[in-house]
Amino acid sequence: MHKPSRKSQFEFIALMAFLMSIAPLALDALLPALDVIGAAIGIIDTVDNQLLVVLFFLGLGIGPLFFGPVSDTVGRKPVVYIGFLVFISASFICIYTENLEIMLFGRLLQGIGLSAPRTIAVAIVRDRYSGDYMARIMSFIVVVFILVPVVAPTIGKLVLDIYSWQAIFYVQVLFSILVGFWFWRRQPETLKPEYKVPLNLKAFANGFKEVFSQKQTMGYTLISGFVVGSFLVYLSTSQQIYEVQYGLKEEFPYIFAVTAIAIGAAIFLNGSLVVRFGMRKLVNVALISFFVISLCYVLLFSSGVNPHVITLVIFFCIQFAAIGFLFGNLRAIAMEPVGHIAGMASAITGLISTLMAVPIGIIIGKYVITSSLPLFIGFSVCSGLSVLILLWMRKTNTKELASS
Repeated sequence: MHKPSRKSQFEFIALMAFLMSIAPLALDALLPALDVIGAAIGIIDTVDNQLLVVLFFLGLGIGPLFFGPVSDTVGRKPVVYIGFLVFISASFICIYTENLEIMLFGRLLQGIGLSAPRTIAVAIVRDRYSGDYMARIMSFIVVVFILVPVVAPTIGKLVLDIYSWQAIFYVQVLFSILVGFWFWRRQPETLKPEYKVPLNLKAFANGFKEVFSQKQTMGYTLISGFVVGSFLVYLSTSQQIYEVQYGLKEEFPYIFAVTAIAIGAAIFLNGSLVVRFGMRKLVNVALISFFVISLCYVLLFSSGVNPHVITLVIFFCIQFAAIGFLFGNLRAIAMEPVGHIAGMASAITGLISTLMAVPIGIIIGKYVITSSLPLFIGFSVCSGLSVLILLWMRKTNTKELASS
């Protein structure tokens, strides 16, 4: 097998990162404009602005259920093109609507469209790598990918200040066209002809059956759902916390960037440590840290009075550093037993984690009105349940080894 050169591997990592990064651009660039968009389309309760984030995220979870299996049949590249077309069409729906329901439909459709490049990027990586080396490559991909959330709110605010909220959607469309062209020119098809499977209900049912029968896949997917749900709460409420609770409207993009850098730094460090220590050990330490830090905040600020913003940001940065060690590793461990159906497995596991994350985001987000305490209570519950799942898997594995 031909070993890729350092230059070609760098381009591969960058391209996969940009394929995945259009989703956070479409998500995070809109955050500074949520109140403006809400006023334009008739949202009365500002807490409902969170729906513009949550519906997009729901689309990201629903879309792979279609795009993943199709990519296992026709190949990875055609599915990415379809996703871009859906996203661009949905963007124009969002631009020209003045109706809340149509805007939410457009955001849902945007998420569905961008789930294609996001899901297929993972499948392409799985086509080429496995195990700890897949986790290593995914870590470096997410390092580039995480730069988008760092700068996206700043870009969104700049575009909003100079032009309008509609212009933010135009920037996203332009970015997707440029990445799509790069993907078309430089990325070869990675699905080998002998691995193509027919698209039928039986294959679909068998894929679900296999994913659900793998204890490792399901266990780490459930943990991923709790972790992603925790992060979704922060994404959907960050504007409410910083702009409304703290009155830091101008500073919001920069504070958001600091927390994003914390995740990026952890993900970069993960890429260096994962081969040395292994995915599972890093996941164990990160999950326990996530739980302990959340619980500390709840105990320290149980009155519900927000601490100084610097204290809050420090807690967020420590929390998200822990999350940085979880994102890529959880997905890689979950995908290990189902690499032969990578597209479908990626879709199913992504759907499960998203269907968990969306209600978590909506339920907890509704309570984040005058205090950030409900957010950390949610973090504590989600991380605590994740630790229990981890302990259950370890216990059952020990029993199986003892009986064999």
